[in-house]
Amino acid sequence: MNEEKIEKLSQVNKRAELGGGEERIKAQHSKGKLTARERITLLLDPGTFLELDKLVSTRSYDFDLNKKKIHGDGVVTGYGSINEKQIFLYAQDFTVLGGSLGEMSAKKITKVMDHAFKSGCPIIGIIDSGGARIQEGVMGLSGYGEIFYRNTMASGVIPQITISLGPCAGGAVYSPAITDFVIMVDKISHMFVTGPEVVKTALGEDVGFEELGGATTHGKYSGVAHFLAKDEYECMDITKKLLSYLPQNNVEDPPIALTSDDPNRIDSKLATIVPENPYEQYDIKQIITSILDNNEFFEVHKLWAMSVIVGFGRLNGRTVGIVANQPLHLAGSLDIDSSNKAARFIRTCDCFNIPIVSIIDTPGYLPGLEQEQHGIIRHGSKLLFAYCEATVPKLAVIVGKAYGGAYIAMSSKHLRSDINYAWPTAEIAVLGPEAAINIIFRKELAEAKDVEAFRKKTVKEYRDKFANPYIAAEQGFIDLVIDPIETRPMLIKALGALANKRESRPPKKHGNINL
Repeated sequence: MNEEKIEKLSQVNKRAELGGGEERIKAQHSKGKLTARERITLLLDPGTFLELDKLVSTRSYDFDLNKKKIHGDGVVTGYGSINEKQIFLYAQDFTVLGGSLGEMSAKKITKVMDHAFKSGCPIIGIIDSGGARIQEGVMGLSGYGEIFYRNTMASGVIPQITISLGPCAGGAVYSPAITDFVIMVDKISHMFVTGPEVVKTALGEDVGFEELGGATTHGKYSGVAHFLAKDEYECMDITKKLLSYLPQNNVEDPPIALTSDDPNRIDSKLATIVPENPYEQYDIKQIITSILDNNEFFEVHKLWAMSVIVGFGRLNGRTVGIVANQPLHLAGSLDIDSSNKAARFIRTCDCFNIPIVSIIDTPGYLPGLEQEQHGIIRHGSKLLFAYCEATVPKLAVIVGKAYGGAYIAMSSKHLRSDINYAWPTAEIAVLGPEAAINIIFRKELAEAKDVEAFRKKTVKEYRDKFANPYIAAEQGFIDLVIDPIETRPMLIKALGALANKRESRPPKKHGNINL
């Protein structure tokens, strides 16, 4: 009798694990996509996955759904480990009713989210769904609302990662948008509020899936995607690497990695990276990689808003978040997108106790009609707000230009940065020398017999007197002017000194950031 029951259990489990069946699994593979269970196997440490609600199925009988009832109801949920870190996850199963969200599949997802929240563990959502299950009406929409609410409550408490590996349309797109990180795969991932057919009907525009909501669109133009992968295998590797920099929750510190890189290592090439001509371009990543452990930098938003670089690295084994102006793009100016990009990353680091290191070389906020009309004042203020709000250790190194409002915004002492260094190449001023001379000596320039000679002379005088790090250092706005080659050991020492930093804030419900 017991053997029969055990055999029945085995058959029920096998049937549930088949999802939509062999034919639909083949169809999934024919699109170059793995199944939900294959994805989980690829992501988790071997043998660690424990499934929840494996036998749950739809309760709806409308539109003959009872005849299509399949255990699992289009989503696989459970928990396991990644590099021995406990995580919870759900993976939508496109082989079952297109991975559509119904009442019971939503309950499965919200249950595993609740477990993650209460346990203080990261939650990973693998998205591959046609959207709300139309046959279940408002119950599907209700499910999305419950998911959005939990995304919001968990925000800043546990890391939330979305892996987009298929369609994600309509209201479904807002769950990934609320999470901390979104990873998309080229030619497989598609996210949009309205699909190509609706766009054509409503607006008469002919647009394809890739152009409207593909990985490149969201990785390069919209900023929805934080990471792009060429295939599902690289996607899972990115997820694993990302988790290695993050703590389990907002109470824990990020993991400290063992490193053989000497904390006192100096790099002589740092003295030659910043050009003598402040308007000559160079790659700020040379500085970033030089100072980090083993020269490893894990960049976030690599293709979006490229005038600012953000990402993770380590200093003597400790996770740090890097925010740096990139002179190769817009001369390192802060525009709308780069302000949003940096502010979002700073707030993410602050949520999860990750110290922030800012490397500064910027001529200012980007001027122009387009920027003003689209709200550079409003969006630019987010960057200042994020730095002011952050209570984690904040270190800054001014390596080149730091002019005007951008000097203030980029982790200045005035926004309560903890330790601020400057290189001898730093230029800290209200305006760049050329612009300043045009204002200060407007009359003299108009009357000068040799305008260029007068301009050259006054620009040099201004640069020598004002556009340098020493005036700011005399006022205590720069803690130390350092030799560039010593940047790594100086940052590591500062980070060690600030390891137990505690900073309180006035009691309030929340700040009112200008969204």
